[in-house]
Amino acid sequence: LRTQPERWAAWADPRLDFTYDYFAVRTLERSYLLRVGGAVRERPHQALLRVALGISPDDLAFAETTYHLLSRKLYTHATPTLFNAGTRRPQLSSCFLLTLQTDSVKAIFESLTRCAEISELAGGVGLSVHTLPAAGQPRPGGGVSGGLVPLLRVFNETARYVDQGGGKRKGAFAVYLEPWHADVFDFLNLKKNTGAQELRARDLFYALWVPDLLLERVRDDGPWSLFSPEQVPELPETCGEAFRAHYLRYEAAGAALQTLPARKLWHAILEAQIETGGPYLLYKDACNAKSNQRHLGTLKGSNLCAEIVEYTAPDEVAVCNLASVALSAFVDGRAFDFEALHAVAQHLAHALDRIIDRNLYPVPEAQRSNARHRPIGIGVQGLADCFHRLKIGFESPDAATLNTAIFETLYHGALTASVARAQALGAYPSYPGSPLAEGTLQCDLWGVTPSPRWDWPALRAELARHGARNSLLIALMPTASTSQLLGNTECFEPYTSNLYLRRVLSGEFVLLNRHLVHELESLGLWGKPMLRALMAADGSVQHLDLPQTLKDRYKTVWELKQRTLIDLAADRAPYVCQSQSLNVFLEQPTFSQLTSLHFYTWQRGLKTGVYYLRTRPAAQAIKFTLDPNELRQQQNLPMGQLVGVSCAVDDPNCESCGA
Repeated sequence: LRTQPERWAAWADPRLDFTYDYFAVRTLERSYLLRVGGAVRERPHQALLRVALGISPDDLAFAETTYHLLSRKLYTHATPTLFNAGTRRPQLSSCFLLTLQTDSVKAIFESLTRCAEISELAGGVGLSVHTLPAAGQPRPGGGVSGGLVPLLRVFNETARYVDQGGGKRKGAFAVYLEPWHADVFDFLNLKKNTGAQELRARDLFYALWVPDLLLERVRDDGPWSLFSPEQVPELPETCGEAFRAHYLRYEAAGAALQTLPARKLWHAILEAQIETGGPYLLYKDACNAKSNQRHLGTLKGSNLCAEIVEYTAPDEVAVCNLASVALSAFVDGRAFDFEALHAVAQHLAHALDRIIDRNLYPVPEAQRSNARHRPIGIGVQGLADCFHRLKIGFESPDAATLNTAIFETLYHGALTASVARAQALGAYPSYPGSPLAEGTLQCDLWGVTPSPRWDWPALRAELARHGARNSLLIALMPTASTSQLLGNTECFEPYTSNLYLRRVLSGEFVLLNRHLVHELESLGLWGKPMLRALMAADGSVQHLDLPQTLKDRYKTVWELKQRTLIDLAADRAPYVCQSQSLNVFLEQPTFSQLTSLHFYTWQRGLKTGVYYLRTRPAAQAIKFTLDPNELRQQQNLPMGQLVGVSCAVDDPNCESCGA
């Protein structure tokens, strides 16, 4: 780098700074661009140059390609990589997974220290706590355990105190628990807004690592037994039929601290989700059965966003390096460029593999794990934008076909690059004994035969000959921050609204679905009256005087069948070797709706059943600036049926005015 500054300096193109919209620039200034003395001292194109050189300082040709792909917005690296690449503390990994060590008080607080050190360097933490003795039970070293609540309150305060990346964003810990733990009801209450403060830890995120047996007991209206983990040591360490055998044995032996109807626990889970959006639900048996790391031992949890599923051990903290492909950038006219996506997937797998070796690890256990297994996570953003550019709706057969083809291409491209890296540098150390070493790909674990679009037999032959450089390749993360930079919708989600207010650390921004605006402009329908009508309808086009084809294509997520979103997730899952941050959206969820939804995700074999449950507020903001008479005429509605307007002074049905 220092001997050839003129070479890499020639790549820099200041004109790239003007390709970002205002929202993206404000986000970059708030969190991503480097500062000196509190003032921003970096421009967007310079940040991309820093990232490219930070990832590949020893191969300028590769760094140049990386820079140009980033500058064309074909993909982006994850936030920690954008924060830290090319700096003196290059911690470039996004996700860290660890298991709480509970053999002594010292071990417990060593786990806390690991979490703090990871958070300080901008890593998100996933912590499984299945082995902590339940409240009132003997603890290692003597005395009685206080259970999960007091300990998690300590973790909660640590997350608040130790922020990520020096004040760039708050610390974030997700806590995973298996639902046979006797403290599970207290666990479900920790996020709730009501209740005594000393029994809450609201800054953490909560997840359940659910075995199939619980869902079977709920389905059959059977009993469910709760245990303290020191009395059932095999339960966290087994899955599938082995877990079932141990659970039934302990249940028959009377080891349970409590036995209750399984549906009582299930209703507590649903109640917590309706009130707080969580806990996340991940299916333990599916995660283990369909993992390329299953030969290492039982997987015990996931990460902050429920898409990373990796092996952890007392001497290993699992790590993942992430990036996301901007799918809308591969739309060429009315066609999707699969060849270009395949090429970018190969480059990205190569880049993420380089990060493993360039990374500054917060704790030695993380470096040990990443060196052994070399997992990466390639995700996506802008699937909804891709569909809109191609003029297809989420519920159409074309969307289902394209969805599967995209992720088949990503997986094939990433695995192709991983095999090529293995040929040059060797397979990852824990490769022997893995499903990949036996010739079993992720789609094989799902019982799915890929399409003939790509030459899978040739890839399998190369895999058998050289092995793979990375144990895991594809993980579909939320992209909540990085999609803002590229102007895309998050990951694979539909638009929540065609007009909405986005609140982020850098401020509040009013955003429009630009694809809808372009189509309305082409039809001569866009203008202030249409904008006001869209505002009144809370971003929905379903009650506006528009062609039905537009209404079908521009349905918001609240107007789509959630079954459609789950089916799309299940269709892409055979090519996602980690998991997916799958949100579900229900305006006013009921226990019946949620039960049906969760059982459907389980039956479809998903690893992550739900990341967040998204609901809508019961009351909408009053739109004082809108003229009710003009809007009523635009929407062709009689008095008292103005969609989306919460208050109108001439509406006698308005309770606020009537009062």
